[in-house]
Amino acid sequence: MSIGITGASGQLGRAVATRLLGVVDAADVVLMTRTVESLSDFAARGVSVRPVDFGDRGSLAPAFEGVDSLLLISTDRVGDRVAGHVAAIEAAKAAGVRHVVYTSVPNPVPANPALAAPDHLATEDALRSSGMAWTSLRNNLYADMQLASLQQAVEAGRLVVNSGDGRAAYVSRADCAAAAVGALTGGGRTNTAYDITGPRALSAYDLADLAGSTVEVVQLDDGAYVEALVGSGLPEGAARFVASFGRAVREGYLADVTTAVRDLTGRPPTSLEDLVRSVDS
Repeated sequence: MSIGITGASGQLGRAVATRLLGVVDAADVVLMTRTVESLSDFAARGVSVRPVDFGDRGSLAPAFEGVDSLLLISTDRVGDRVAGHVAAIEAAKAAGVRHVVYTSVPNPVPANPALAAPDHLATEDALRSSGMAWTSLRNNLYADMQLASLQQAVEAGRLVVNSGDGRAAYVSRADCAAAAVGALTGGGRTNTAYDITGPRALSAYDLADLAGSTVEVVQLDDGAYVEALVGSGLPEGAARFVASFGRAVREGYLADVTTAVRDLTGRPPTSLEDLVRSVDS
C-alpha cells in the first residue's frame, strides 16, 4: 500500500514521515511539498518526493498517482485555503486514492469562534461528500507551543490570556503525528472524526501553576488581548487569530478529552506536565 503525505516539509509532516518509516518500507511512502529540496534527507532513504502546490491544479494528479492512503495536512493559508483543499480532494479521488486522512480542529462548527474553524468545516464537508473513505483528525492545541509561553510567563511574572476559566486539552505534536500514522496504516475506523487530545484539559490557571507559584494570570477581553499581542510584536492578523482561539477555549470548544491517541496508537498521550518536566530535566 502506498501512503502519501502533503505538506511533508512542515513540522507535523516531517514528524509523521519519520514515524511512518518506522513501520512501512520507504518505497511505499510518497512525500509531497512545494519545496522538494527540503526533503532531500528522506529522498536519500528511498522515499519518493514529489512537488505539489494546491494552487497549481496541474501539479495534483502527478503527485497523487499510485497513492492509496493520503494524509492531507491543512495548509497555513487561513481563510484562503478551502479551494486548494477541495481541489486536492477532487484530484485524489480522480487519481484513485481510497482513503484521505485530514488534519482539522476540534468542533469545526459554525458557532466556533476560532478563525480556523470555517475552513476545516468546509473541507470536512467536501471529504464526506467525496465518496472516498475519510478520517478527520481534529488536533487540539499543541502542547509544545505552550512551553515558550510558560517560560515567558516565568520571566514576566504573569500569564496574559483571554481564555477566562476555559480549558484546552493540549496535545503534543508527536502524539498528533503518531495518531496520523495509526490512521494511515489501518489503526482506526474510517468515515470517523477523532478528537486528538492530551490526557486532561487545562485552564490558564493550571498553566500558571505549571510555570510556578510566582506567575499571576491576567485576564483581558478579546480586544485588549489583541492589542497586547500586537504590542508584543505580533502582526495584527496573527494576533486576531491567536485571540480567536483564546475565545474558543473560553467558550468550551477545546475542552473535550478523548482516548483517540490511545485508540490510534496503542499508548497514552503525553501530558503537558511531562513535556515541561522533560525540558526542565
